[in-house]
Amino acid sequence: MAKTFSFAAVHFSVAFTIGYLMTGSVWVGGALALVEPACNTVAFHFHEKVWKRIEARRQSTTSGAKAIAA
Repeated sequence: MAKTFSFAAVHFSVAFTIGYLMTGSVWVGGALALVEPACNTVAFHFHEKVWKRIEARRQSTTSGAKAIAA
């Protein structure tokens, strides 16, 4: 979970900076920094969970194949 929060902090900073530089508005930069990264942070968290399941499934399949071969 620490990795997710670290990613969120970087993402919020980048979103704010780009929004501010493109519009010159602190309000627009702030809105972008809150909405877009928040959605991506949640998506990233679930993306990581899915990949952990995929990796676990691959390991169990590999372990099962080795047990059958032995």
